[in-house]
Amino acid sequence: MTADAVVSVLRALAEASIPVCIDGGWGVDALLGEQTREHRDLDLILSLGDARGLQRTLEGVGFARQEGGDTSNFVMTATDGREVDVHPIEMDEHGNGAFALPEGRRWPFPRAAFEGEGSIGGQPVRCLSADAQVQCHGQGYDPGEKDLADMERLQERFGVVLPLHLCRQPNRR
Repeated sequence: MTADAVVSVLRALAEASIPVCIDGGWGVDALLGEQTREHRDLDLILSLGDARGLQRTLEGVGFARQEGGDTSNFVMTATDGREVDVHPIEMDEHGNGAFALPEGRRWPFPRAAFEGEGSIGGQPVRCLSADAQVQCHGQGYDPGEKDLADMERLQERFGVVLPLHLCRQPNRR
């Protein structure tokens, strides 16, 4: 997914008054203010109440919802290969969020997690904060090389503290 494609999606959502917060690889690059690697998709977090509007808006610009998924996560794809991974969350009156996990637990996000600011293709965007990115990358899966590199970039730029499994270290015996 190119920077121009991301900006196009974000523009369509802004015109429809659907606020989103960028997560994942593009979220990291937005914080850094530059594209550091290629991205397969665009990860978006938004209020659960805006999920249907997002789906209608993206359908209007050539996307279709993939089969599967649920209210906590679904994927929209375009015939040209663009992909948007959508993560609707419940927001409270204070701006805190809770992501419903598949097994029924809830993963809380403080309001500060959604206050990251960055840019993509020269356009200002809202994204997860550096600390929230570390939390997200530290949960639920084994990080790959691209994840470790993303976390190192955030550590170098913002001084975030990485959990041990997100640090590349030589094995010592």
